[in-house]
Amino acid sequence: MGRHIDDPKGVFSDVTADYKAVFGNDLVAIVLYGSAAGPDFQPGSSDINFMVVLTEAGIRHIDQAFGLVDKWGKRGAAIPLFLTESYIESSLDVFPMEYLGFQRKHIQIYGKNILKDLAFKSQYVRLQCEREVKGKLLLLREAFMESRGKAKALKGVLKEAVPALTAIFETLLYLKGIEIPGTRRDAVRAATKAFGIDGDLFRRILDFREASVHIPDQEIVALFKSCLHELERLSNIIDAFDEK
Repeated sequence: MGRHIDDPKGVFSDVTADYKAVFGNDLVAIVLYGSAAGPDFQPGSSDINFMVVLTEAGIRHIDQAFGLVDKWGKRGAAIPLFLTESYIESSLDVFPMEYLGFQRKHIQIYGKNILKDLAFKSQYVRLQCEREVKGKLLLLREAFMESRGKAKALKGVLKEAVPALTAIFETLLYLKGIEIPGTRRDAVRAATKAFGIDGDLFRRILDFREASVHIPDQEIVALFKSCLHELERLSNIIDAFDEK
């Protein structure tokens, strides 16, 4: 067995066979989701995320998959999301952003396509989007204070913030009825343009994370503070959504 998964499509049959052998008829579906299911996938650095949907009986015995989680984890796969159809249906009002992301960027590997026909109420989407922006703003402010302005710590925080920020921008496009582009970079560009947010700022943060573009230490604090300012503006924009 190879050490890392360079192409997720190349392991679909093996993943399916493994989970089918463990769960049998209790296996409803297997889905690849996230960056590994789209054009942003980078072998060796992008997460490889599987969703395993089980019956109500099967979910009570997920401990049977301990060995599989270890096996595929050694090849770079994250711990799968273990779900049931009823859990998904009852969670659309709580996690609409996540399920929108799953639905938009996934590859059906096995079984029932449980994401295809999911529908979302815009008020729930807007509420979670506002919660995510305000929560991220608080976390970044806290990280800024903890760093005491040290560039090394702030660089790490900015890199880790990119996936969450991308999900927020994609959700904003959904709320505005704008088609979400296929790549992370295009989605951020479209959202910042649509909402009058500083696109150059977030482009630079993406360059820093994805292309390892160097940012001098003396500029990091200013970049981080600009990010905080733009997220505060974005928070106010989303807060006014329900009035439109």
